[in-house]
Amino acid sequence: MKFTDGYWLIREGFELISGVQFFKATSTENTLKVLVAPKDISNRGYQLDTPLLTVEFSSPMKDIIRVKIIHHKGTKKRGPEFQLYDHQQAPVSIEETEETITFISGKTSAVINKKGPWGVQYLYDGKKITGSGQKSMSHITETATKTTYVREELNLGVGENIYGLGERFTSFVKNGQEIEIWNQDGGTASQQSYKNIPFYVSNKGYGVFINQPENVSLEVASEKVSKVQFSVKGESLDYMIFGGETLKEVISNYTTLTGKPAMPPAWSFGLWLSTSFTTNYDEETVNSFVEGMRERDIPLSVFHYDCFWMEALNWTDFEWDRNMFPDPDGMLKRMKEKGLKICVWINPYIAQESKLFDEAVQNGYLIKRPNGDVWQWDKWQPGMGIVDFTNPSACEWYANHLRRLVDMGVDSFKTDFGERIPTDVVYFDGSDPDKMHNYYTFLYNKVVFEVLKDQLGEGEVTLFARSATAGGQQFPVHWGGDCDATYESMAESIRGGLSLGLTGFGFWSHDIGGFESTAPADLFKRWVAFGLLSSHSRLHGSKSYRVPWAYDEEAVEVTRFFTKLKSKLMPYIFNSANDSAKLGLPMMRAMLLEFQDDPAVETLERQYMFGDSLLVAPILNEEGDVSFYLPKGKWTHLFTNEVIDGGVWRNENHGYLSLPLYARPNSIIAVGSNEYEADYDFANDVVLHLFQLEEGKTAISTVRNSKSEVELAVSVTMTNSVLTVKIIKTVGKSWSLLLRGILEINKSTNANIESTELGIKLLPEKDAESFTVVL
Repeated sequence: MKFTDGYWLIREGFELISGVQFFKATSTENTLKVLVAPKDISNRGYQLDTPLLTVEFSSPMKDIIRVKIIHHKGTKKRGPEFQLYDHQQAPVSIEETEETITFISGKTSAVINKKGPWGVQYLYDGKKITGSGQKSMSHITETATKTTYVREELNLGVGENIYGLGERFTSFVKNGQEIEIWNQDGGTASQQSYKNIPFYVSNKGYGVFINQPENVSLEVASEKVSKVQFSVKGESLDYMIFGGETLKEVISNYTTLTGKPAMPPAWSFGLWLSTSFTTNYDEETVNSFVEGMRERDIPLSVFHYDCFWMEALNWTDFEWDRNMFPDPDGMLKRMKEKGLKICVWINPYIAQESKLFDEAVQNGYLIKRPNGDVWQWDKWQPGMGIVDFTNPSACEWYANHLRRLVDMGVDSFKTDFGERIPTDVVYFDGSDPDKMHNYYTFLYNKVVFEVLKDQLGEGEVTLFARSATAGGQQFPVHWGGDCDATYESMAESIRGGLSLGLTGFGFWSHDIGGFESTAPADLFKRWVAFGLLSSHSRLHGSKSYRVPWAYDEEAVEVTRFFTKLKSKLMPYIFNSANDSAKLGLPMMRAMLLEFQDDPAVETLERQYMFGDSLLVAPILNEEGDVSFYLPKGKWTHLFTNEVIDGGVWRNENHGYLSLPLYARPNSIIAVGSNEYEADYDFANDVVLHLFQLEEGKTAISTVRNSKSEVELAVSVTMTNSVLTVKIIKTVGKSWSLLLRGILEINKSTNANIESTELGIKLLPEKDAESFTVVL
């Protein structure tokens, strides 16, 4: 929201109280409170009839500084608030001189000016990262309505870029954008977002979390081009500065505070096939899809039943449409016998025609209007009401219906919607409706996630969620919403996934081929390659089926090829996923995260790292042309074994069975032995592909199985053209090491040697703890 008219003037209709001068500071063991005046009040006479801003500094965790700007503190406190973890007051130190007061947490510090113009400089390890200058902290009144706001403006340096703020489909670099942190169902082709996260990161190596669940209005280098401005309605504003050695550490610190992503089960990384949305389908249709995939040798992990598994207009009643599915128990049992997991669509709305509506009204399970009526409208479903997840009884009632479906054989729920949440309502627990608009999705997905966790056990839980707010990363997987069947929309989806990943969401998917309309066969085949090199992969559409043979026979071949490729990469993918869950980092990550010191990657939005070792550049045109950047080092194409010297832009042309998929130098990619399943014994007969190990470097590979501890861990070090392989852990597994790009071995000990198309394969002798290879 803009409050100024250009740089100098205040917009008509607004009055500002801005921090101009330090007045007084007091401190406790863990906090610093500073009074800031809008003018010089050193003279006692000036201290009358003068408002003040109170700025409180604290630290919830090491290297994080929390800042709270307060005008009037007597306002009634109404929830919800973001759930924060491990946020006991961190040890801090406060240093004072005649000129400054410095508040320090770990290596992050806030230096407050006592003399001269008011200002705060934020530093990490002694290096300035951002700051708040004179008049940046302000309390604002809209004179006509008496609506009040609190604003902050943080400095942007020369060449500084801002990223994140949720799943945003606009340009990857957010500079120049006006952003509202307000969940909306706007598709992927607008500035609206299903997943608004008030957290951003900078290429200067820090993060900012605005700890406000309501609408946060941001002007990112837009109202003032050298500032990131953010504001909220009310009398206070709470934000945090995150320091770190790297952006990875910054994001990891953020997810330590707001919650790490849960680890999805291994089967969820396989291919999901949907009925699509408004298509006609019954059990015979479903069987034809499943059998069609089997007959065409395309591995399938999950089958998803979209909305019309329930009878039309009755959503949500959690009952199968018996006209289409007369024997749902038997049908699910038969699907399970084919080795499939089952997902069904749900949402948090109860239509008037649902058999559950009267019960929900009678028991107070739905959100109400201020006069006590149930809030209803006719969008999406006639007479639709919304479950009030602030009511524990409503949560349990909703959960019991889900438990019944899990008992029937359902393994996962697509938790659709959660964005269309009204604000002219009253909640059971008295929550502020403006704050609940975004936060509602957290409660909704949490209820569903915990049902699956209780029923199936930890490690077996996955959702397919559309909406989210800060902390929602704890309930994966999330998908990108309604995209068009165009190359432009495919590019939008990539930008959305990269932006969301920088806000702590580890696992993300999208509708392969686009949701709206029907993609031409060309686009579908290109999207398949991208989709199966994403953390999760789903074929889903709106008005048409997404089975590959509906496009052409080559689409079948492409789907088969990339689905099998993903299955074979599962030892690498599953280990990467464990790292994502542990560290709070995305599997599909912006190049900036891995190559922070390379300025060439700062604006890249059409390529990404899949885990930390594979570079993917999806093809976004029917000609098969692609332009992408390889950072410094020797990169190896995973399919052809071609080695490219990095630090360059590449222009390539690819057929449908290929795309730029490059292994990072000094990395090991674990390739499994099973191309038909996503969940198998990853450590047995695994081949560790070693890529371009440099002198003095060590590469480490860890292979984990889905239901056990680490099964295999190997490190390889290069010293004076000698590879030393140390077997850290192995549990009775058969494995081998493939040297990619190595043409000759002069001598080897404790290993058998085989030649392959791609390189030289070494098979360690039984029970060997280490061996060396002379190149």
